[in-house]
Amino acid sequence: MKSPGNWPAGRKFCLDAVTVTAPTLQSLLRDTSRSFYLTLQVLPRAVRPQVSLAYLLARTTDTIADCDLVPLAMRLQTLVDLRDRITGASSAPLKLTGHLTTMGGITSESERMLLQRCEETLQLLAGQSDQDLQLIRHVLNTIISGQELDLRRFGSARFPELEALENDAELDDYTYRVAGCVGEFWTHICRDHLFPEAKVIGETLLRDGIRFGKGLQLVNILRDIPADLRNGRCYIPRQSLAAIGLAPADLCDAANEPRFRPLYDSLLDRAESHLQAGWNYTNALPAGQRRLRLACAWPILFGARTLRRLRRENMLDSSCRIKISRGEIYAIMARSILFPSAADAWKSQFNRELGREGHSRA
Repeated sequence: MKSPGNWPAGRKFCLDAVTVTAPTLQSLLRDTSRSFYLTLQVLPRAVRPQVSLAYLLARTTDTIADCDLVPLAMRLQTLVDLRDRITGASSAPLKLTGHLTTMGGITSESERMLLQRCEETLQLLAGQSDQDLQLIRHVLNTIISGQELDLRRFGSARFPELEALENDAELDDYTYRVAGCVGEFWTHICRDHLFPEAKVIGETLLRDGIRFGKGLQLVNILRDIPADLRNGRCYIPRQSLAAIGLAPADLCDAANEPRFRPLYDSLLDRAESHLQAGWNYTNALPAGQRRLRLACAWPILFGARTLRRLRRENMLDSSCRIKISRGEIYAIMARSILFPSAADAWKSQFNRELGREGHSRA
């Protein structure tokens, strides 16, 4: 996907008082964020640098955690070292590519570049205001805690042996740590820079922001069950499976889909409810924040379209990869841009992508 605009070669731009070569940051964002790159590009300029920086660092930690060929202890220590740099507890240089790529842990060129440029990305933290720096450090510390917990739980898992979350509380905690906390960060950073005087932030908005992030993560979990199982990971809680007479290993057999379907549908309902909270969040933002509303709307609408597909597919069939097309993404974006944010057409988009035109769900 292309950026809405192209940076001329050699031009510089300022990221909160830190000047970097534009193509460097732009290419890293484009190559590592996929569809989220579109969201970053539509964000208002006042918050785009901070959110982009936090995203790049989160993708860096995620890349480290996902290096399955690298020993677990080394990945955990590397995460600790990077967290110490992010939080300011250490200034020791990191040698991420030496630790990870030489052992075959990184095969993607974009991920290799992400690690090679990590020191440059970390340097951008120095240019943040004290308030922004605190928010960025807090959200990344929370995300890394979720990645560390995930590694300790699943890091030694190898198919056909499976490790699983134990209960719903563990699932909810995981989705908060790796995604729900982003809703908090997003809310605070946008409030501080875009509508500091508006009386829209409160417990309800923060709660819906957290659910917004949880919903997106839960959609990913429910879409990626076969892939996670192949990696020895089951994010469907063991206790929930036991209640319907199934074990994690039973999800490897697509023939068990009818028995699993009621539990799966209840999890889809939960994801939908979280995304509905995200849609409420989007519409609670100041009406004048058109770009911010679009930045929130797009991932929610992409998630709703994905849920629509998941409700009619056998999600245990490893040959069936649920993914909305690039054409669908652009069509959703085009419709949302055309609809005024106060019009009924705008507000009905969520139900439209779910395939529930004319229906409202709380």
